[in-house]
Amino acid sequence: MAESLPEHDRILQEIESTDTACVGPTLRSVYDDQPNAHQKFMEKLDACIRNHDREIEKMCNFHHQGFVDAITELLKVRADAEKLKVQVTDTNRRLQDAGKEVISQTEEIIRCRVQQRNITTVVEKLQLCLPVLEMYSKLKEQMNVKRYYSALKTMEQLENLYLPRVSQYRFCQIMIENLPKLREEIKEISMSDLKDFLESIRKHSDRIGETAMKQAQQQKTFSTTLQKQNNVNYGRNMHLGRSRISDSKNEMTLKRTFEDDDEHEEEVLTAQDLVDFSPVYRCLHIYSVLGDGEIFENYYRKQRRKQARLVLQPQSSMHETVEGYRRYFSQIVGFFVVEDHILHVTQGLVTRTYTDELWNMALSKIVAVLRTHSSYCTDPDLVLELKNLIVVFADTLQGYGFPVNRLFDLLFEIRDQYNETLLKKWSGLFRDIFEADNYSPIPVANEEEYKIVISKFPFQDPELDKSFPKKLPMSQSVPQIYMQVKEFIYASLKFSESLHRSSTEIDDMLRKSTNLLLTRTLSSCLQNLIKKPHIGLTELVQIIINTTHLEQACKYLEDFISNITNISQLTVHTARLYGLSTFKDARHAAEGEIYTKLNQKIDEFIQIADYDWTMSESDGRASGYLMDLINFLRSTFQVFTHLPGKVAQTACMSACQHLSMSLMQMLLDSELKQISMGAIQQFNLDVIQCELFASSEPVPGFQGDTLQLAFIDLRQLLDLFMVWDWSTYLADYGQATSKYLRVNPSTALTLLEKVHRGMKDSSKKNNIFAQFRKNDRDKQKLIETVVKQLRSLVNGMSQHT
Repeated sequence: MAESLPEHDRILQEIESTDTACVGPTLRSVYDDQPNAHQKFMEKLDACIRNHDREIEKMCNFHHQGFVDAITELLKVRADAEKLKVQVTDTNRRLQDAGKEVISQTEEIIRCRVQQRNITTVVEKLQLCLPVLEMYSKLKEQMNVKRYYSALKTMEQLENLYLPRVSQYRFCQIMIENLPKLREEIKEISMSDLKDFLESIRKHSDRIGETAMKQAQQQKTFSTTLQKQNNVNYGRNMHLGRSRISDSKNEMTLKRTFEDDDEHEEEVLTAQDLVDFSPVYRCLHIYSVLGDGEIFENYYRKQRRKQARLVLQPQSSMHETVEGYRRYFSQIVGFFVVEDHILHVTQGLVTRTYTDELWNMALSKIVAVLRTHSSYCTDPDLVLELKNLIVVFADTLQGYGFPVNRLFDLLFEIRDQYNETLLKKWSGLFRDIFEADNYSPIPVANEEEYKIVISKFPFQDPELDKSFPKKLPMSQSVPQIYMQVKEFIYASLKFSESLHRSSTEIDDMLRKSTNLLLTRTLSSCLQNLIKKPHIGLTELVQIIINTTHLEQACKYLEDFISNITNISQLTVHTARLYGLSTFKDARHAAEGEIYTKLNQKIDEFIQIADYDWTMSESDGRASGYLMDLINFLRSTFQVFTHLPGKVAQTACMSACQHLSMSLMQMLLDSELKQISMGAIQQFNLDVIQCELFASSEPVPGFQGDTLQLAFIDLRQLLDLFMVWDWSTYLADYGQATSKYLRVNPSTALTLLEKVHRGMKDSSKKNNIFAQFRKNDRDKQKLIETVVKQLRSLVNGMSQHT
């Protein structure tokens, strides 16, 4: 207990000397001590409070008298203060009354001085503001008269020089706020003018292009004429018309066309005459001044690209007329002439890189369009006019510095299309010539008519027979075909001109196209002609003669090409004409058709044969159909006298072989079941007439009995039956010296069985007791024996095979 009292004193000291915010830890320590220590602490605290209260009371008692004395003195001073307040108030009133007049005069002076100072300030400020107002008025006037470039300069002076001096005034702020709006208004107005300019360019591009192409063509014609006058070979200079059309790159084409001899000058409209370029210059200057030059350049190029795409888009029916192509080319030329003008009169609006890129894009589109639309052209005259337009188009643009090699490459593709249209046209001409031909030798009544013919066709009379009247060996189609081939060469040459190619290349192109005409078109027409049903043997013979003369004329066509191209045929790599093979193939086809038609005619005669295969005896003379057939062959082979010997001989041999085979098939026909010996005899008479015809040499040139050998199979077979020499046949079979070497056992067996059946049927009809006759029985046995032996030979052959 005694130990806790000093501790409580220490805690009380800490509470009295410590900030009340930190009393918590001190008080907590009271509860951390011994139990019931807080109650003792409270008692100690009460005692301390009582001590402090006694000390306060002592202090108040000690100072109480002094406080009472101070209050008494203060009450005495209050009366004096009241008097002083009254005196001060009276003095202030009198002072205010005396100073009112002075204050009034002073305020008047101050007001006058302020007004004077304000007037001076206003004058000074007005002197600063008047130039600004004058410039702004000038700006408005320039806007009203559409002097926008000057207005922009005035705005620049206002902003940089005048407005900063008086920027504190509200009207200046209004001006400053209006200037951007005025700039935008100027930009919009200039852009509207530019749009009108672009629309004008769009409308007048075709006229500008037409003028430029016309001038390029005139300059090319003038240069060509000048070269010819100076004896300069036109083929050596392939770059005429490629120079700049105008003398200055900074000016649009401005030319005067001089008439022939009257020295009359015709002023040609230029792009400046058709379109006012000032909007684009003005708009460029305005945007450059406003710092938006790049925006303007991008807009201009974007719009021109759009216009370029529209210009490059052709009409769907463009390929139908040359005017469609001319309008298409004029629009494109007009577009790029304008771009070239803009390139050279402005700085940076259009660059060479931009124009080259735009031209490459356009060139790809142009080539694709021309390649597509030219493929629709079926008229060679239209294709030729298209070629001339492309050449003028290319020369015009090349004169402005645009590369056009792809256009000339395209012309070679179009040239192939042109040749195709020519080939189609000439195919129709050839067909008409062949249809109109009478396939008879050309009659010549006198020397004048003879000269007319040889002027059209290089016919050389080997006999130099000048006696008239006479007939030339070829028909009327030969000189007509020859003249049409020359006309084709001329037509093909028209396309090859102005293609900037050497004479050697032109010569090569002409020869290749002529080869196509001969080997494809003319050859096809000849093949179709030969296959026509109405073309008979006489016509086929004349066709063979015609092709022979046309083949001989090929060398004259080669000379003709060499003359018009000035290229010798001895030049290396010079293409040759393939007409020789064409006409040879046509002759071979005609010859084959002759053989076919002869065989068909023979088949027609064979079909009307009417044999009585059961006749007992022959008529004693050849059948009528066969004699008619032989007469037909004789007259036909007389026509063949104009043919080459081998052709006539082959035709004759083929006809005899086909006749022999047809007669053999008639005997061996499966539908023919039986044959009498009388029918065999009649058939033998017909074969004899065939052999007599073969031996009469219907076509000269056969050696010995070559033609009779065509009937050797029939002859040996018929002799075997007529002589009934079966023992010899069977004994000598298989030997090279056999009399019946050409008789096949199978053929002999087939015919023998038919004869056997015929004998049986004849015996039954003639005598009911015929089977009892000894000769007949012996003959039947002989036939049966021979049949067995023949069958064994046939079976042996099949086993051997």
